[in-house]
Amino acid sequence: MTTTIFVIVLVIALFLVLYRNNSNTNKVYKFINTKVNYAYNKLAPYSFRVIREKVKELGQEYTPRQYAIQVAIFSVSAAVITYLYFYNILISIIYAFAAVAVIPYLTYLRCKRLYSEFIFEQIQVYTTNTIMEFATTQSFVKALEGVYESNVLEDPVKSDVKLMIDMAYENGTIDQSLDFMNAKYDFHIVRNMHQLFLQITNEGSRDAGESLENMSQDIDMLVESVYRDRIDRAAFHKKFLQFGIILYLMVMLVQFMLGIETYNEMLNNWWVQLLLHGIIMLNTYFILSGEKYYNEDVGAE
Repeated sequence: MTTTIFVIVLVIALFLVLYRNNSNTNKVYKFINTKVNYAYNKLAPYSFRVIREKVKELGQEYTPRQYAIQVAIFSVSAAVITYLYFYNILISIIYAFAAVAVIPYLTYLRCKRLYSEFIFEQIQVYTTNTIMEFATTQSFVKALEGVYESNVLEDPVKSDVKLMIDMAYENGTIDQSLDFMNAKYDFHIVRNMHQLFLQITNEGSRDAGESLENMSQDIDMLVESVYRDRIDRAAFHKKFLQFGIILYLMVMLVQFMLGIETYNEMLNNWWVQLLLHGIIMLNTYFILSGEKYYNEDVGAE
């Protein structure tokens, strides 16, 4: 145990020394950053690259310092926890590298969640402002032009609205524009609003004002429920992570009940070590599944 603590302290001290030595750190960071970005541009899906660029544009991407802290926390935590399982430095080092390898996946999930939240907010702005403009102009295309020119939208939704306007003028009908937007942003509020506008445009409606008012209220209720769901998810996520960490540390309870000497003797059996590896893998899968649930379908209906 003393050796492991010494190794961990040495790693942390080395990290701090390198971090404080700005000139050397900058050179090392630039080299690593160049290589990582090259591999990232080669291997990352185009859709995720677009998402991450938008997250950077929104100012919500982690800084190199935050990533470095994340790497340090993941590696040290994995090394300490697995040492308590196996009392083997080599196994702890392997699990430390494995923990760091999970960070890109967590980054992917986080970026998708932030992008999903951003898109939902943009759809909220699009639907609300289009209804307001339509109530004044009584023309769907003119309403879209009003929303586009008001600069309340950001890309990619803003560019898609411009494309809808161009389609409408080119085809002389709004049908293709609505199909395009419905397919790209599969939200009930988008489909319902478009269906209402299509009905008013093609058939006319004497109570269009009342229908638009009801649609606005439905959007407000949906947005309220989505934001309430985000708060509930965040609270659940915090408790979930605490529970996951406790699961990892259950081995401490087993050692307390059996005694350290008895536990170390059991480690000589291959099936005990296999069982411990299985427990770690199962706990890790449980936590990653929870992370996936927390970061997916945010803002969905």
